[in-house]
Amino acid sequence: MPKRILQGTVTSDANDQTVTVSVERRFKHPLLHKTVRKSKKYRAHDEKNAFKVGDAVRIIECAPKSKTKRWEVLEA
Repeated sequence: MPKRILQGTVTSDANDQTVTVSVERRFKHPLLHKTVRKSKKYRAHDEKNAFKVGDAVRIIECAPKSKTKRWEVLEA
């Protein structure tokens, strides 16, 4: 099974080697036919602390790095 890749924006870089990435998805509501925006936050591993708040990044699934980290930053 291929690993998922998501694109989002860094919302926090306060922790060491970790960034919080907010990923937004858009879809059409099945009944109202209106475009709905939903966002979800993922904690991702950032080995070199290279990314700062506001950066657009891509994240990829990985084996668990800690209690909450299941993703790692692929690139900017």
